[in-house]
Amino acid sequence: MHTCRRVLDIVFFLLVSTSFTACGGRGDSGSAAAKVANVSAASSMPHTSGGIASILLFSGKGTSPNDVVAVEAILNRNHLHYSSVNSAQLNAMGESQIQEYRLLIVPGGNFIDIGNGLTSNSTANIRNAVHSGLNYLGICAGGFFAGNSGFNGLNLTSGVKFSFYAAEDRGIHKAAVAIAAAGSPTLDHYWEDGPQFNGWGAVVGKYPDGTPAIVEGTFGSGWVILTGVHSEAPAEWRRGMTFMTPVRLDNAYAGTLIDAALNRTALSHF
Repeated sequence: MHTCRRVLDIVFFLLVSTSFTACGGRGDSGSAAAKVANVSAASSMPHTSGGIASILLFSGKGTSPNDVVAVEAILNRNHLHYSSVNSAQLNAMGESQIQEYRLLIVPGGNFIDIGNGLTSNSTANIRNAVHSGLNYLGICAGGFFAGNSGFNGLNLTSGVKFSFYAAEDRGIHKAAVAIAAAGSPTLDHYWEDGPQFNGWGAVVGKYPDGTPAIVEGTFGSGWVILTGVHSEAPAEWRRGMTFMTPVRLDNAYAGTLIDAALNRTALSHF
């Protein structure tokens, strides 16, 4: 390994270790999320919202409880049945069990805790399931986790590692960010310590500096969509910030992302 690459890796480790890395909790932290997730760890089966579930929503260690609730609200609003699974339950699932679902959603939170809360065997099972046709939607921390994060990440990106959107370098951790979407009007979305996705996938949405905010692509037979912003964010997350677009439009776009991930629909891209 070149010396400069080693130094960069060390700097990146220090950055993610000392930053909030809790993208999408409106005050949540990874440790708080872990406490909530572990309450149901004794149950060996995922909790199903009703009907035949085609979506597996991860709610385990490292996820933001508030973002899990926000994603659930979008799923319920769009009449989509889902099963919620925590870390212990996902660790106990085999690859074939994971493949029974059409889509895995990993919401915001702390991507280091998400990865470290799962066994290497579990992440290998998820990776193999996606390669075999499971679709994946990663929101903020779920986007970091999809990359080659170094913290037991899924590496659905053939070695590409993601960094934070540039606002992080300016000491900004929460903001209304204008996202330019290909073929659609620009919308202000809630952003909290989220990634940008240089180096992987087709670019669906861009941050104001032109870096990729939303991307899509394939991993084997699986369809993968990653977003660094929270279209699912409810109105209360907006307090103290100015948004030029109403929350209903952002939430509708969240439904579009879920539908596209579930049904393997290619979105317009740059």
